[in-house]
Amino acid sequence: MHEDQLRYLSLLARHYPSIQAASTAIINLSAQLQLPKGTDHFLSDIHGEHESFQHVIRNGAGSTWRKIEELFADTLSKQEQRSLATLIYYPAQKSALMLQTEPCPESWCRNTLVRLIKLCRVLISKYQRSTVLRLLPAEASAIIEELLYEQENLENKSLYYQSHIETIISTGSAQQFIIILAELIQDLAIAKLHVIGDIYDRGAGAHLIVDELMQHRHVDIQWGNHDIVWMGAAAGSQVCIANVIRVCLRYANMETLENAYGINLLPLAAFALDNYKLDPGERFFPKTLAEEDFSNYELKLMAKMHKAISVIQFKLEGQLIRRRPHYQMEHRLLLDKIDYEKGTILLDGVEHPLLDTYFPTVDPKDPYALTEDETILIDKLQLFFTNSKKLQQHTRFLYSKGSIYLVHDGNLLYHACISMNEDGTFRPFIVDGQEFSGKAFLDRVDRLARQAFFSTGNDEHKQYGLDAMWYLWSGAQSPLFGKEKMTTFERYFLEDPATHLEERNPYYTFRDKEAAVNRILKEFGLSPTTGHIINGHVPVKVKKGEKPVKASGKLITIDGGFSKAYQRQTGIAGYTLISNSNGLLLAAHQPFESIQKAILEDITIDSKTEIIKSHPVRMRVKHTDDGQAIERRIAELQTLLAAYRDGFIKEHVAGAGTSPTDL
Repeated sequence: MHEDQLRYLSLLARHYPSIQAASTAIINLSAQLQLPKGTDHFLSDIHGEHESFQHVIRNGAGSTWRKIEELFADTLSKQEQRSLATLIYYPAQKSALMLQTEPCPESWCRNTLVRLIKLCRVLISKYQRSTVLRLLPAEASAIIEELLYEQENLENKSLYYQSHIETIISTGSAQQFIIILAELIQDLAIAKLHVIGDIYDRGAGAHLIVDELMQHRHVDIQWGNHDIVWMGAAAGSQVCIANVIRVCLRYANMETLENAYGINLLPLAAFALDNYKLDPGERFFPKTLAEEDFSNYELKLMAKMHKAISVIQFKLEGQLIRRRPHYQMEHRLLLDKIDYEKGTILLDGVEHPLLDTYFPTVDPKDPYALTEDETILIDKLQLFFTNSKKLQQHTRFLYSKGSIYLVHDGNLLYHACISMNEDGTFRPFIVDGQEFSGKAFLDRVDRLARQAFFSTGNDEHKQYGLDAMWYLWSGAQSPLFGKEKMTTFERYFLEDPATHLEERNPYYTFRDKEAAVNRILKEFGLSPTTGHIINGHVPVKVKKGEKPVKASGKLITIDGGFSKAYQRQTGIAGYTLISNSNGLLLAAHQPFESIQKAILEDITIDSKTEIIKSHPVRMRVKHTDDGQAIERRIAELQTLLAAYRDGFIKEHVAGAGTSPTDL
């Protein structure tokens, strides 16, 4: 046996120290391969809408409701089914409400426990018993195990089973067990959660969403451009910091910045009052759906702060563009194109009047230079971002669970696009004479994103990564952006709508064509016959007849408008793609009013489900990426078993004077 192989087997033997241990593991893993594939959920473009996100997760994107309908169609009315569903989604609040209003609480508890157990038994069929037990609190796991796995219909077990139920009620533990079972149903409904970008911005609850994702047992994230700019800000990129603050002020959303992450905006407010005191700031009033939440003075102050940070952003972007000529973004150098005396700007040979000509901090001779006060301000803000404990914790989580793209079970997940030329070929990005395109470019920028956060010091190596984060936010070839330019300046300062246009990458024409999608799948080593591309970023305007499923079903865009700001365009309130053992389903959600109304009135998100693909044979774990990993481990264990039996490795059986930790 080769020395390297023997060394590896010796390490493996620490976890499986005997023939019996290795054999048992092989038996368990082989059986696991035959379980039905778990249910995967894919969400995209959540944009801080915490309540809607929370509700979709709790109700399994409608799958829990469908199970309730199937199981209790003949025994419960529709209203009783809805009440049971609400109890599962919000068990603590709903059970407390029901126990106050039910005429016979004991009878309600008894019936509810039986129904929850019945539903749990359906869901646990896809899981190993050990997996289910790990989801339960230790103090209740033994009792719930008995309730879930015992067959109470057997004559010898009937009284045993009923005794558990009655004793739970008589000891006053019913509500606790109802909550545990309901939360178990929530956990079992989603085996894996895939978030395909844009957790941040627009809504006020991005930090709450990340908190919940951190508690999920299996989640991965494909970064969106709105995520990457926050990650860049957390890493210390001043230009990303300016963009983050500007977007928050634009949508009157300071909740995440100030209350969640402790970013102190008082220095910006003071700076804005000092430097933009005479500026009415009409072009910079926040876009908010709830202006009544703010006084007129607050709105005016936000407008001044908004303009102040925007000008700082334009300056920092200009410096970065000059610093990185290979980004080929010289056309976005706009401050030097302004005639400050005439109040006009020259774009592509056309002179446009400016809607706002007040630039008290811009030196026309050196328009991209920060003033001394601007430098002090952005340095302070940088310290706030890099020293925010919670922001740093959340950003590390986004890095540990996230990536630019993911290949999962034969499917390709990414947020926006693969940059293409007009002829459908992959558009190359050139660095020092070397071309990167397709998968190679995505691999490169994924590495640079990690370099930005994890490199230490303030050297050029780190700065290169930080600058790449901004490019991923708004660069023409960014796989997270997908447009030729971000016309922020034009939208603020120019009236001509033609200057506001952000032309999409040719990818968005080719994504409808099966041949182009096949080319992308092959680029990432996937089968064009069975593979799919799943992405978001561009809202699907359902009410205008747009379809989320493209290229003969091979590409699925699941940005349906979680954000309230987009729902006027889409006509719905988000999509969830569901991949289970039987196929692919797409759930289109209607707007969600509030958690409080859901609890009081048993109102859930109405979802319309469409079958995208049906598997001819039910998928099992052996057909998944997890199955391939299990098969590799089985092969390793079989080699270890042979090494034990052939005498290359000796067993380490704990005995007198020996403990497993010594092994």
